[in-house]
Amino acid sequence: MKYWSKLSKQQRQERVARALEENVDFTNDASLGYPASKLDGKVFYDDAPFLKDAPVLQTFVANPNHIGCHTLGTSEKAFKGTQEMEREVLNVIAVDIFKAEPEGFDGYIAPGGTEANIEALWIYRNYFIDEYSAKPGEIAIIATEDTHYSVAKGANLLMADWIKVPVHEKSRYIDEVALEEMIMTARMKGKRYFIVMVNMGTTMFGSVDRVEVYTKLLKSYEMVYKVHVDAAYGGFVYPFSNEESTLNFENPEINSITIDAHKMLQAPYGTGIFVCRKGFIEYVLTKEAEYVEGMDLTLCGSRPGYNAVAVWTILYTYGPHGWKEKVNILLMRTDWLCRELDTLGIEYFREPHMNIVTLRAVHIPPHIAGRFSLVPQKHSKDNQWYKIVVMDHVEVNHLSQFMGELKKTVLI
Repeated sequence: MKYWSKLSKQQRQERVARALEENVDFTNDASLGYPASKLDGKVFYDDAPFLKDAPVLQTFVANPNHIGCHTLGTSEKAFKGTQEMEREVLNVIAVDIFKAEPEGFDGYIAPGGTEANIEALWIYRNYFIDEYSAKPGEIAIIATEDTHYSVAKGANLLMADWIKVPVHEKSRYIDEVALEEMIMTARMKGKRYFIVMVNMGTTMFGSVDRVEVYTKLLKSYEMVYKVHVDAAYGGFVYPFSNEESTLNFENPEINSITIDAHKMLQAPYGTGIFVCRKGFIEYVLTKEAEYVEGMDLTLCGSRPGYNAVAVWTILYTYGPHGWKEKVNILLMRTDWLCRELDTLGIEYFREPHMNIVTLRAVHIPPHIAGRFSLVPQKHSKDNQWYKIVVMDHVEVNHLSQFMGELKKTVLI
């Protein structure tokens, strides 16, 4: 690890304090031009005694604005302290976890994975138009039917067609025959440029796509494409559980990645992360944002700095070894659940390196699904699946209670 380490509580507190000292102090500084301030003191008490031991909450009250992108060019100097902490977070994510070259990436802490995915679609839409003189109707998004609905949102916003690729029901692997037929059909309809969305942990199944399935076919048909990885869920699991993963920046096919910190990392909602190779985020520069120091290269514009500090604090509390240990504990609990399901003959899907187990709804009585808050694939009568996500709060005791209730229904 080049950037990521484990720090003591005192070291973390000192780092946040130093960052806040480098930011504008709305209480004491003569800052007349900013349409912002600290949080309202009548509601959010900045002198509460517990804040001295809560650096993330200190940042929340201080209310830094991280507008812009801090890996490229200049940024609003009023918040330079916490902006530097965001850069430190992105170094850990891009370089240490996803194997980018140092200084070889751009990115930002987004308000969630949905924006991060749309940012990628927006970048590549503009890239194809600017570099290839592509017409909007020649550009298509290609992703599986299991892909997160943010792709549907992005396709709607950008007025781009989404080629929804079917997957095999049991394996959740891409249907390669159907994929080739869809590419051929798209080509006949004038599609020449493809934005490929690859999943690292789909929302419902935790399934992981094989990028080479897409790239091999697109190359054979001489299509132009760029690949984005939606690792919103799997980004803080899969790279630690599967050391053989090729869904990272060492793979020349991968151009950008989305990761959510408000899922596995347990950061506050919404905290997404977007990282891409150098030379691409400029395609979404909003030149009209002239009053913003630096370049506004994000979809959201203004965004809270405390999210970056929260992610930084979590990462440096665990360190890389502590985080891998946490992931392994969750995988052990998931393994236990799968063994129990096997003894009852309950049909389920589980990506081996992930902590999501998706069960056939036919095996799960509605009262058990309700009691244990299982999430259905569809909130309708034709629902086929329920999922269990083995998060930090889900202990073997909870899983044992669930299995105990399920066994009663099987034995009846």
